[in-house]
Amino acid sequence: MPGSSGKVARAVNRRIAGYDSALFGGHSLRAGFITSAARTGASIFKIQEISRHRSLQGLAGYVRDAQIYRDHAGSGFL
Repeated sequence: MPGSSGKVARAVNRRIAGYDSALFGGHSLRAGFITSAARTGASIFKIQEISRHRSLQGLAGYVRDAQIYRDHAGSGFL
């Protein structure tokens, strides 16, 4: 979607009054959605429909992050 990233960034910045805008943006929302969806067991193909990644390779980095603490020795206190 050409030009949509600027619209998303402006919408996010309007909603985060009082927070550091460097910590939030369209990409962080996208990454958070993908990571959360993968963590809850959503199909990677269904996630791809929403994220609009052109390839599963592009999406794979986010999904790997969702698995980083699965069965971690410190999971009880992380």
